[in-house]
Amino acid sequence: MVIATHVVGWPSGGFVGVDVFFVVSGFLITGLLLREVAESGRISLRDFFARRIRRLMPAAMLVLLGVCVAAFFVFNRARADATWADAVAAALFVSNWRFAAEGTDYFSAAAVSPLQHFWSLSVEEQFSLVWPVLLLIAVLLVPRGGRRGRAGRVAVGGVVVLVGAASWAWAVAQTAAEPTVAYFSTATRAWELAVGALLAVASPALARIPAALGGLLQWVGLAGVVLSCVVIDPASAFPAPWAVLPVAATALVVAGGVGGDPSHRHLFPLTNPVSVWLGDLSYALYLWHFPVLVFAGVLLPAGEWTTAIVLAATAVLAVSTYYGVEQPLHRSPLLRRRAAAPVLAAQAHSPASASEPAPGHQPAEETEPATTPPREHASALSHQPASARHGVVTTRPAGWVQGQRYYPGRPPRPDAAAAAQPAPTAASVPLPATSARTPSPPSPARPRASAPADVRRIDAPPAGTEEPARPSPWAQWRARYRGQMGMSAATLGIGATVVVLMLQTGFGSPVIGPLVPPVADPVAAPAEDPTAALQAELAEAVTAEAWPDLRPSLDEVMAASSSANPAHDCFAPDVPIDAGRCTWGDADAARHMYLVGDSTAMSYAPAFKKLAEDSGGAWRITTVGLYGCRFTDVLVQNPDPAVMAACPQRKLDVRALAGADPADLVVVSNAYTLGRTVDGRDLSPADLLAATHAELSTYGAGGVVYLAPPPQGGDLARCFSPVTGPAQCLTAVDQTWRDMHAAAEARAADTQAHAIGSLEFSCWQDACPAFAGGLPIRYDATHLTVPYAEHITGFLAWSLGARGLL
Repeated sequence: MVIATHVVGWPSGGFVGVDVFFVVSGFLITGLLLREVAESGRISLRDFFARRIRRLMPAAMLVLLGVCVAAFFVFNRARADATWADAVAAALFVSNWRFAAEGTDYFSAAAVSPLQHFWSLSVEEQFSLVWPVLLLIAVLLVPRGGRRGRAGRVAVGGVVVLVGAASWAWAVAQTAAEPTVAYFSTATRAWELAVGALLAVASPALARIPAALGGLLQWVGLAGVVLSCVVIDPASAFPAPWAVLPVAATALVVAGGVGGDPSHRHLFPLTNPVSVWLGDLSYALYLWHFPVLVFAGVLLPAGEWTTAIVLAATAVLAVSTYYGVEQPLHRSPLLRRRAAAPVLAAQAHSPASASEPAPGHQPAEETEPATTPPREHASALSHQPASARHGVVTTRPAGWVQGQRYYPGRPPRPDAAAAAQPAPTAASVPLPATSARTPSPPSPARPRASAPADVRRIDAPPAGTEEPARPSPWAQWRARYRGQMGMSAATLGIGATVVVLMLQTGFGSPVIGPLVPPVADPVAAPAEDPTAALQAELAEAVTAEAWPDLRPSLDEVMAASSSANPAHDCFAPDVPIDAGRCTWGDADAARHMYLVGDSTAMSYAPAFKKLAEDSGGAWRITTVGLYGCRFTDVLVQNPDPAVMAACPQRKLDVRALAGADPADLVVVSNAYTLGRTVDGRDLSPADLLAATHAELSTYGAGGVVYLAPPPQGGDLARCFSPVTGPAQCLTAVDQTWRDMHAAAEARAADTQAHAIGSLEFSCWQDACPAFAGGLPIRYDATHLTVPYAEHITGFLAWSLGARGLL
């Protein structure tokens, strides 16, 4: 569900697969802990976290390392640095809080971070860090004699209800107030995991549901999950209340499946061999799909072939990771107690193995085969001779064949017994995990004097012979997985070849990135008009096939952002206006000009500073405004609360400055984007320009100029990569910009003002590049760099002079 939404774009609500995962994760983690409490009356935090590390960390660390290396070569420096910081946050399980603090839009059409999907793993691991401790405290509050029975479950259930209720209440409140933070927050997601945990607590009661009714509940739940993908979209209030639909639907699937046929053959969409195999791969698929998608967005043009390549590359990486890294290290002796280190020859994995459920996009907690017998079995074995205790016991039925699917309560296939020829080996067969239908663990009063009837030795040496020396657990692990890991490496190589062939077939060239056909050189214009020279530089940039040596580099201007602007503090909301500090040129100049507006005016400030300093003492120019604050007589909405709070007062302050020191000329530059008033009224281009005129008319200036901002350029954080060409960052002039500039020209004509466009120095034939004349044009998608603003000073001076304003 999640991969389909991210890669294909359909269904729109497939992101609720994460919520399905949270429920299943809470169910499995809590069920595992409850089983441990029932068996031993305690919770081993060491063993729990060791299992988590073996299960999750190998594949995750491989992906994080691979992404960091790829980011170094593919991304620009600023984006690579941010990616490395994202990787550190992911490794520490705090990705969700990092993305929430940055205000990341999860539903953005083009994600910047290839590790954005790690947010859900961080939520789940934060839950896993805290949850066992809470349950341990709850269990310790119960008298020792009742911990393994109903009293222990009741105590755990009380904790689950309290946590879930508090989390739900907070989710409702924060979704309404801060939806971005609410989406990523562990506090607003814990109730989803608590629903799964409550199912685990109630599993003895759920096991008594009649099989027919349970099957019906599962089908209703599955239909609810599918419905969630269709009716929920990015505009829905999420996680509260809309997450209730996928969470409740998943709860029905799980609750209906606790009793009945353990194979769940009736629920064939989930239990057929293909689905089970995809479930095994689901964690690796989830880990790899988003990095592949983001890197493809930088390296390849959009299209059907790109989608196919993303899916193919994801599949190749996932299969190789699962069989070559994830499963071998999961089954390794890593962090296992020495006495319980698994003997691996008999742990051959089958895609249909019933011992490894794979919920959602990641098995949240494996139902790991036990490496030591239950307590009553261990007690029985302690009475056996030492030589007998060297062997390993099993509860597998007679005739069980390694790798064959087996469901508790179902005898093996008739041919299984004949096929089974167990050879003497030092390997052990682990005890199967307790199924949902297994009765509660035996009470301490059960006799333990002898081994259960179903316990069999499978590797005892013949009588009178000396037992061979057993190899070390790591030696057994290497013997078991050496071939599988080699095959995974071969799969990776073959898959990479297939992806390269798809690249050549789909794009017909090994060159990555869109190519712009060469065009004829533009005709030179008169030397006194700088427009021709600027257009020639832009034309060269538009047709360039490789990034030139820019000074400063794009990495440098992106890192500096607006901090390099000398007028930065003149537009900051938390810095009071200081006319002396924000005025450039000779203080005794006879003529005075104001440049006012939002951040687009600030990006022009270096040009007007240079214009004043080069005017020979004729002009002094004051550059004041507030980024995010449009200089209109109505308050236009802005997502930054600080801007909304400071904007009205800043306009009053500038108006007072103009009144105290009248202006011969006022130049205004506001963003050419549509807006909305604070009371929700949409503003058209004509409305915005009329509101701008109304604001400037209070200044009493001798003349007014509407200076257009540059059209929206490519978002350098996403499009700029040293391994692709500059064509990736080309953009076209959007219709909103055209409508706004047409409205500015109409308003200027009606009010004897002037309008100056920006296409002459920012775009060539409606194509807008990221650089020109050896200089970066913008440091993001909108704002001019300081060097380029100074570069166009001649054009601004010529434009103002041609209108008789200088």
